[in-house]
Amino acid sequence: MAKYAAAQERLFALRETIAKLEGRSPALVVEGQPWAGKGSVSRTFPRRVFFGVPEVDAALDEGIPLDGITEIRTLSMRDAGAGSGFALALAAVIQKAAEASALLWISDRVSSGEAGLPYPIGLTQYGLGVEDFLHAVPRKLDDALWLAEAAASSGALAATILEIKGNPSSFGLSESRRLNLRAKAAGRPILLLRHAGEEEASSAVFRFCVEPRPASERPLPDGSMLGGSIGSSVFRLTLEKSRNPAPISFILEWNSHDRQFSLTRQSELSRLSGRAAARSGALFPASGDRSDRASALGRLLAFGRAS
Repeated sequence: MAKYAAAQERLFALRETIAKLEGRSPALVVEGQPWAGKGSVSRTFPRRVFFGVPEVDAALDEGIPLDGITEIRTLSMRDAGAGSGFALALAAVIQKAAEASALLWISDRVSSGEAGLPYPIGLTQYGLGVEDFLHAVPRKLDDALWLAEAAASSGALAATILEIKGNPSSFGLSESRRLNLRAKAAGRPILLLRHAGEEEASSAVFRFCVEPRPASERPLPDGSMLGGSIGSSVFRLTLEKSRNPAPISFILEWNSHDRQFSLTRQSELSRLSGRAAARSGALFPASGDRSDRASALGRLLAFGRAS
């Protein structure tokens, strides 16, 4: 009971800190009862978590480490939904394995302004409880990094998600190392969600490049598919940083009810020889009334000015 009370006190202190970093009065936090997520404290926290897909877990060697950083990268801001969805799905897997429910999502101002804020109904559709979810938007990126360090050091959260855009100069290899050391000391994971960012040196054990893929139709109890429906979220993942000599690509579907991934039938596990192969093919299907891409240009001629 003493350990549980201490963890609840740390969570309450985190909420006060978030309010101060966002420019709100801490008095808004202390109204009513202190926040306490169900099962916020886990007596045994695992060291690794697995996807539950043999082909993927084999590529990850011993699984995703829960005492360090895992980076999730998207190619552009239009893929922010896919990157955010995969981060939430991975957080749900961590919750299930650790039997801990408190999550903290930290967004920098630029990311929250372009990608939007977490949506409560969307959280439940990913298998997460709104009552166990904390969200912070610090005014400066330095504050966001400090809060991520404090959250990881508290040891009271199942996972901390740090959302940034691009490759800001204030978040480089040294800051990544410091975050990783905090996570290792506390034995808690940090998921670094980088929107529209380039590959760069970091302390992350694994880095995934996430791209959206069309969802299949919803299955019916008799095994048939419901025509015109939209099924579970589907992600194309490219494992860019790992012990494997070449990037590995796979397409996974997320089951929010069972909180687990499954390998889809859209494609099989493949090793990529180059970055072009990882993004080959059309991003979107052709529209119904015209071509899906612009036609090739003809010869370019230089014309004189008309006046």
